[in-house]
Amino acid sequence: MSEKIKIAFFDAKDYDIASFDEVNKEGMYKIKYYDTKLTEDTVRLAKGYDVVCVFVNDSVNEKVINSLAKKGVKLVALRCAGFNNVDVEKAAGKIGVVRVPAYSPYAVAEHAMSLLLTSVRRIHKAYIRTKDFNFSLNGLMGFDLHGKTVGVVGTGKIGRVFIDICKGFGMNVIAYDKFPVKDADYEYVDLKEIWKRSDIISFHCPLTEETYHMVDAKSIKSMKKGVVLLNTSRGALIDAEALLDGIRKRHIGAACLDVYEEEADVFFEDRSGHIMEDDVLARLISMPNVIVTSHQAFLTNEALINIANTTLSNISEYLNTGKCDNEVTVG
Repeated sequence: MSEKIKIAFFDAKDYDIASFDEVNKEGMYKIKYYDTKLTEDTVRLAKGYDVVCVFVNDSVNEKVINSLAKKGVKLVALRCAGFNNVDVEKAAGKIGVVRVPAYSPYAVAEHAMSLLLTSVRRIHKAYIRTKDFNFSLNGLMGFDLHGKTVGVVGTGKIGRVFIDICKGFGMNVIAYDKFPVKDADYEYVDLKEIWKRSDIISFHCPLTEETYHMVDAKSIKSMKKGVVLLNTSRGALIDAEALLDGIRKRHIGAACLDVYEEEADVFFEDRSGHIMEDDVLARLISMPNVIVTSHQAFLTNEALINIANTTLSNISEYLNTGKCDNEVTVG
């Protein structure tokens, strides 16, 4: 294409703009940044653009897809790995969809471990205390990770990096994946065994119909008392109300969440001056054994540059050739 590719960039944050502008410093792409999310109400902003660039909480449902196609938009470029917010079936034959399957597995895996360490060693509580010059150790008792069994659900690139980190701590690893890695040096088991045997369970799998609410009241009952749950993948893997109930009943020992089922209207924004309307999230955050971060596991310099590079490469490849290695297709 001889003319500059025009991109309508939705849900843009300062760090997005900085990384994409850095990669686009030669001006090959004409990017219009919108801080609003892509929805049925805002899709009108895409008129006149070749591509819409979206993130995890943008809504690309059937109505949005039809509207984009009518406006001449040729491609939906996800700047993330997950695509559960895109109706891929309805997009087929109308508009292309591409994603960033891997940007920095280290960023997400390291964040998962940092959440775990913060939780089990009470680092967040110690930090607050010492700011007040309170150096008491009461209530800060933790436990060794060495020798504990960690169940890893999903052994893609992120899951495997997390497994390597866990091995560095001397943990016993068991794993579940619908498509196991060949010649893995850890044990694959079914989900029932993950729930039964794990002291810690970490989720690194996509959100699908099969994995939706894989952690519910029934599965929680079959877990070890005191289990620690880590989720840096997709919020709806865990039934938030069932999680809250498991914590209140003292069955779940701790939860570390970088994602939340109903995060779309909350995460990535400053809500400090507002009343929290989501009662479940408010109660989870109020629990002393719950740590919530706002979908920031991906947020490293390296990951952001990789995301920008891959996203723009995807766009060029698709618009110039009609196909892309990172295209999301039906089936």
